[in-house]
Amino acid sequence: MSTAPIALIQTILYTDTDGRARFKDQPLALTEGTPAAQLSPLAASGGYQFRQSPTGFRSNFHCTTTPQWLVVLQGKMEIGLQDGSSRIFKAGEGFYSNDTLPEGAAFDATVHGHWSRQVGDAPLVTLFVRSA
Repeated sequence: MSTAPIALIQTILYTDTDGRARFKDQPLALTEGTPAAQLSPLAASGGYQFRQSPTGFRSNFHCTTTPQWLVVLQGKMEIGLQDGSSRIFKAGEGFYSNDTLPEGAAFDATVHGHWSRQVGDAPLVTLFVRSA
C-alpha cells in the first residue's frame, strides 16, 4: 500500500469577482492520519444543522449567508447557477458553500446566488457544518 498522501476533490460554490456564483473543484490534501485511514487536517467549525426537505422542494435564488459545508445524507440535491449550469449531489457527496453576497451589494436575483432543489422520489436530508 502506498503511504504517499492522496487528495480528495472538493467542490466549492463561491462568488466570483463579477458577483456571480460559480463552482470550482480543487484538491483537498489528506496529510494526517495513517496509510489505512488518511485524514485532512482538522478544521474548526461553528456548529452544525440537519435539514429535511420534502419531495418537490425548490428554492428561489439566494446567497449563502454563512460559509459552510453541505453534505447530502439522503436523496439528491441539485444546485443551479445564474449561467444555467447545475450540479446534482447525491447521498455521500457535498460541497463547500461560500457564494456570499459581495460586500456592499444589494441582492439581485438576476445576478447573485444559486437555487437548490430536491431531486427524485426520496426526501432530501442534508447536514450543514458552518465554518468557524
